Amino acid sequence: MPFDYKKEYKEFYMPKNKPSIVTVPRMNFIAVRGEGDPNAEDGAYKQAIGLLYGIAYTVKMSKKGDHQIEGYFDYVVPPLEGFWRQDGVDGVDYSHKERFQWVSVIRLPDFVTKADFDWAVAEATRKKKTDFSKVEFFTYDEGLCVQCMHIGSYDDEPATVALMHEYMESQGYALDITDVRLHHEIYLSDARKVAPEKLKTVIRHPIRKV
Repeated sequence: MPFDYKKEYKEFYMPKNKPSIVTVPRMNFIAVRGEGDPNAEDGAYKQAIGLLYGIAYTVKMSKKGDHQIEGYFDYVVPPLEGFWRQDGVDGVDYSHKERFQWVSVIRLPDFVTKADFDWAVAEATRKKKTDFSKVEFFTYDEGLCVQCMHIGSYDDEPATVALMHEYMESQGYALDITDVRLHHEIYLSDARKVAPEKLKTVIRHPIRKV
């Protein structure tokens, strides 16, 4: 059975739909940065997702080619994630999606080195005849956070965020969103195939002890 990060690390990918405190370790990602409304047809966000999966599956399928990655084991490609910010806002303002600045990411297995990543970018560029120059190897040490499973439309996230903030304050923590510690979402559902009211999204905010 391929290794499935969602099942093996349920504390990070499958939290309950009530807030909890978690310490998230340092992880490496495939990343594309951009800005603007993620719902825009043929917009930068949708193009970024195509680039991310192009590299993710090049790494996953490397086992069938000449580039053998040391320590490779078969795995399920982890879910799409996103870090979001807007200038002058603690968190996000869902009524002004055009102001989003985002980093769209997919987790890399720990056995993937920067050299392996660079090979995957070159290989995907050669095979797919696509420009992958926007894709980067991104390391993020998220640390102490409050998180919750949100079930429903993305536009209904503020209610879940309010519960998270209420819980964190009751536990003696304060919000710690900065230019580098960001609003984080993990997308467990495919929005093209799942009804909005059934979408599952992990929402995570950085916090600090008061």
